[in-house]
Amino acid sequence: MYHTWMRYFTPGPVHHRLGLVCLGVGLQHGALPTVGPRTLDHHVAVVISAGGGWLVAPDGRRTRIAAPALIWLRPGERHHYGPDPGGWDESFVDFAGPAVATYTELGYIDTDRTVVPLSDPAGPRAVIGRIARAARRGNPLLEVETSAAVHELLVALRRARADTNPAGDPVLSALARDAFLPLSVAEHAARHGMTPAELRAAVRRGAGCSPKDYLLSIRLGRAKELLAATELPVAAVARRVGYEDPAYFSRLFTRRVGVPPVRFREQQGRTVPGGWSDRVPDPEHPPTIATRAT
Repeated sequence: MYHTWMRYFTPGPVHHRLGLVCLGVGLQHGALPTVGPRTLDHHVAVVISAGGGWLVAPDGRRTRIAAPALIWLRPGERHHYGPDPGGWDESFVDFAGPAVATYTELGYIDTDRTVVPLSDPAGPRAVIGRIARAARRGNPLLEVETSAAVHELLVALRRARADTNPAGDPVLSALARDAFLPLSVAEHAARHGMTPAELRAAVRRGAGCSPKDYLLSIRLGRAKELLAATELPVAAVARRVGYEDPAYFSRLFTRRVGVPPVRFREQQGRTVPGGWSDRVPDPEHPPTIATRAT
């Protein structure tokens, strides 16, 4: 016995310009029928929350699946899978769009593994549940709502991978801590007992970019905060984020941000005595302005 529920969508050309579109969603459990062998023309993320089964990969190898796990079905790759006789708990999302290439480059879509162990499927399942609720008949926001949720799903799946440290990647955390020191990538690598190549591989695996781009993003983010929230001269801001040459900092800032530091301050300046708080607000209890009852 099994239970299955699914919906399929046909987004228009304008929706594809959102980067990702949802083509279908399903929630099912039990001794489900075998899928395939078949080949698709789009991506599918299949989340197995309970139970176990098997998959025959594109290379013909048979792989065991033990929940929680993610099955990546990629376009053009033949696949064949199904649960054990005891069944499993499965949810899936079909998706496509030009942003798939970027998410793949960043490492959010695995190209090396078809079956990816998960540490906890609750996050991805919650997002898939929101897609299912958006799939109600007559929802005027269907295509945009489900498109936004596919972006969120890829993030949730990345965070739920069993090879991801819930507390964060220690190499990335250390780089973020030392980002404002005037160190080269080679010097950062040496501080971690790594070669530059090993550091590049670790950062690429964890953040989907090079160490240089990772450090630059952190430095420019802090520079923006200082420009917007303080009256520090640009040269002082440059030194605070690790650049001794303010002219080089200004050129770099302008090239990456699109406007010079002085112009950014004119646009975003909100000087606050003492600076902005570094404390992250609690999403359940965000800062509010007390109002008197009338």
